[in-house]
Parts: sequence; C-alpha cells; structure tokens
Amino acid sequence: MFYNPSTIESSMSEQSSFLTPLITQLGVGGVIGLCIGFALKKVAKLVAVILGLFSLGLIYLESQGLISVDWLGVEAWGNTALSSLSEMEGVLGTILSNLPLAGGILIGFGIGVRMG
Repeated sequence: MFYNPSTIESSMSEQSSFLTPLITQLGVGGVIGLCIGFALKKVAKLVAVILGLFSLGLIYLESQGLISVDWLGVEAWGNTALSSLSEMEGVLGTILSNLPLAGGILIGFGIGVRMG
C-alpha cells in the first residue's frame, strides 16, 4: 500500500492545528491553577490561625468573667458565611464550561495546594 506524502502532511497539519490551542490552554490553565492553589492554601492557613487565636481569646475572656459571648449569634454568623460560599457555584460552572482550561487549572490547583 502506497501513501501519498501530501495526504500525510495535510493530516499532520490538521492534528497540529487542533492540538496547539489545546496544549496551550492546558499549560496556561495549569500555571494559573498552580498559582491559585498555592496562594489559597497560604491564605487559608493564615485565616485559620487568626480565627483560632480569636476563638481562644474569646473563650479565655469568657472563662475569666470579663465578657459574655452570644455563641448562638456566633453560630448564626458562621452559617451565613458558609451559605455565601455556596453561591460561588456559578463561578465553578463558568470555569468548567471551558473544559481544557479548567482541566489544567484543576491539575495546577492540586499541585499548588500540595506545594503550599
């Protein structure tokens, strides 16, 4: 069976024109995800330390009788904050609508979180 070189070259250029933007999106998405994951983990650690120290301070001051804490109000505030996080589902849907970029972002995000 004989192959026509022009047919092979045209099929290779079609594959190249298809793969180049896909690889670019995966690479850019991976770098973006890496940066987001790394930064988010650092910020989350800082927020956790601050909230933990603040909570310990409230518990200590309440045990000494210096202040009175409305723990039901604190719980209501926490529930409000968590419900506002669930509103971010629209952002996730927008990211996932561009699947190659989203795949790169998710992989990079995972690597960034592990590095951070």
